Amino acid sequence: MRELVIKNLHVSVEDKEILKGVNLSIRPNETLALLGPNGHGKSTLLATIMGNPKYKVTEGSITLDGEDVLKMSVDERSKKGIFLGMQYPSEVPGVVNADFLKAAINARREQPIKLYEFYKKLEVASKKMNISMDMAQRFLNEGFSGGEKKRNEILQMLLLQPDLAMLDEIDSGLDVDALVCVSEAIKEMQSTTDMSFLVISHYARLYSLICPTRVAVMINGKIAVEGDKEIIDRIDKEGYEWIKYELGIEVAKEEKAMNQVSIGTCATKEAIKK
Repeated sequence: MRELVIKNLHVSVEDKEILKGVNLSIRPNETLALLGPNGHGKSTLLATIMGNPKYKVTEGSITLDGEDVLKMSVDERSKKGIFLGMQYPSEVPGVVNADFLKAAINARREQPIKLYEFYKKLEVASKKMNISMDMAQRFLNEGFSGGEKKRNEILQMLLLQPDLAMLDEIDSGLDVDALVCVSEAIKEMQSTTDMSFLVISHYARLYSLICPTRVAVMINGKIAVEGDKEIIDRIDKEGYEWIKYELGIEVAKEEKAMNQVSIGTCATKEAIKK
């Protein structure tokens, strides 16, 4: 992994400015936890790095070891080793999951992967993610549960072996067993490769499992705080109030504090309770 450097990044969506001067770097072989209230730009940042055309860069730069990422197409960014595990993976009727995964691997190779080699890799990765091989023959994400979609995203990561894996709330919708499965896959990559991670989550539990090396907090479209994992512990206990009072930053939008959201809370369970 080469260093990704973001400088004074301003991004708009439909003429509304979301990112308002983000400065951030992601270094080789590190896991950066990105926290912040909902609606403050975390997902926008990841989508912009990946090249989603919905997000318009109006100022600033993103470079990968000195190369201008903003001049690259989405497929070029992928070939350079950037991967996005999406918060809401799309269903793609008519596209077989295995065909999609094979095509994604071949896009990064000079010679196409042999069929036997591909299915061997797929079998190994599927076992790690506790995914049935039957899912390989289903249409991409169609009819998948929320947890299956997220595990399928991590399956892609295992097969593609990117240099930078950006994971956008990859733990949402997962039960405890699936969360452990996902975190174990991340930890394996942390220990056996030079892969870097940029991970968004609202749950301290995921971060406790994958042990981030650095933490950044995004408030109002900017990085307000950077530090070590003690920041996560403090937000877990106190929410984001201390940032407002200690740093004088008025939080534009408030959400339920992390200490009020347990690892067992999800939209489905809340609906059942109601």
